[in-house]
Amino acid sequence: MRVIKALFRWSFRASLLVAFALIAIQFWFFAQVAYWAKFNPSSTAFMRARLEVLREVNPNAKLRHQWTPYQKISPHLKRSIIAAEDAKFLEHHGFDWDGIKQAWARNKREGGVVAGGSTITQQLAKNLFFSGKRTWWRKGQEAVVAVMLEALMSKQRILEIYLNVIEWGDGVFGAEAAARYHYGGTAAGLSTEQSARLAAMVPSPRRYGPGANTGYLRQRTSMIYARAQGVRVP
Repeated sequence: MRVIKALFRWSFRASLLVAFALIAIQFWFFAQVAYWAKFNPSSTAFMRARLEVLREVNPNAKLRHQWTPYQKISPHLKRSIIAAEDAKFLEHHGFDWDGIKQAWARNKREGGVVAGGSTITQQLAKNLFFSGKRTWWRKGQEAVVAVMLEALMSKQRILEIYLNVIEWGDGVFGAEAAARYHYGGTAAGLSTEQSARLAAMVPSPRRYGPGANTGYLRQRTSMIYARAQGVRVP
């Protein structure tokens, strides 16, 4: 009986420690998101992971990245990104449940993961905090962070950070660096066609260098170009 009681006390204390640890972790995520609601992140977990990979080949490697305020990013790019990545961005609260259902049904038909259904908010959560292998724990934490982002940030702020931290080439991050790398211009000056093409590159950014013009890229660009015309931006 004493052994059972001792085991029970140990299990209870261990459970309390785990609970406190989980609460502390969530508080850390919450504090980070609250800070970034007002201040710009200088880098993300994904950016740091990519830099480590680049420095395995070249110890002096640097990322191409320059923060650009929301007002100085072309509205064409904003519309194109929403059209390509998250058509219901202004409507949902972090999760597009219809998109998730459609992705699940498609993956089931194809017998593998061919669609994700992630929103811009979910993608931002992943880029800010995570890199490496996908696990159920990480996906769950991404969902919690997505809720925090929607609660603490406006849609405009979420899109502003997203456009400044996503990848657009090997070591190329953010709209300003992408505009300079692919077109020799600025994020503010991106045309409708240029913006649609950049949005088409997002799923496989390291596949396309300046001047890339594959059949798939042309087709995807045309589709985004057509969709973007009726998109509202925050």
